[in-house]
Amino acid sequence: MLHSTLKREFRQMNLDSYKYIVVEGPIGVGKTTLVNKIAMHLGGKVLLEQPQANPFLEKFYRDAPRYALSTQMFFLFQRINQLRESAQNDLFDSPSHLVADFMLAKDPIFASLTLADEELKLYQQMYEHLRPQVATPDLVIYLQAEPETLVERIKKRGIEMEAGISHEYLARLCESYSRFFYHYDDAPLLIVNNEHLDLAGNEADFSLLLARIDGMRGKREFFNRGE
Repeated sequence: MLHSTLKREFRQMNLDSYKYIVVEGPIGVGKTTLVNKIAMHLGGKVLLEQPQANPFLEKFYRDAPRYALSTQMFFLFQRINQLRESAQNDLFDSPSHLVADFMLAKDPIFASLTLADEELKLYQQMYEHLRPQVATPDLVIYLQAEPETLVERIKKRGIEMEAGISHEYLARLCESYSRFFYHYDDAPLLIVNNEHLDLAGNEADFSLLLARIDGMRGKREFFNRGE
């Protein structure tokens, strides 16, 4: 009991001390660009989602009720396999850093939005069976932005199969992410309002983020900069 209590205590650390870092947030919020920026800064390795490899995703965007379960199950197994492979390659235990744009714990967010009741029960059984097989991040950076901002960013990057993503779906997704991270306490969490930041292209903004991480004194902290 004492060991588990000590394990949950937060110790102030700088960015270099976190070996497994995850950047999370809804579609279009800027996860992948920040992951690449942090990995380059640390000289670490990158682990990225591979949505283009999901053969059901484009069909899901056209007909969600029909393809939701197959899309979600493919993503679940894909993410498990990516994390297993990283563990087998000793990336979690090596001196290098691993920076990812997803974590398995967020997978049920999408399942709860898209799956019918019986499908969700099936998914949850499979998720609970697989979940213990993956490592917990050392640091999670959760990026937030308004649905209107996400819509504009998604349009700007011009990925054809994302064209059908609705404002309503993004609003529900943002709300679900907020609920999830409101209760999240498995790892140190920095919640970042990414509305008026350019973390990939503006070195001053990126430096502010690094300083905020180095200055974390609690297990949950916020970084919010207005215009």
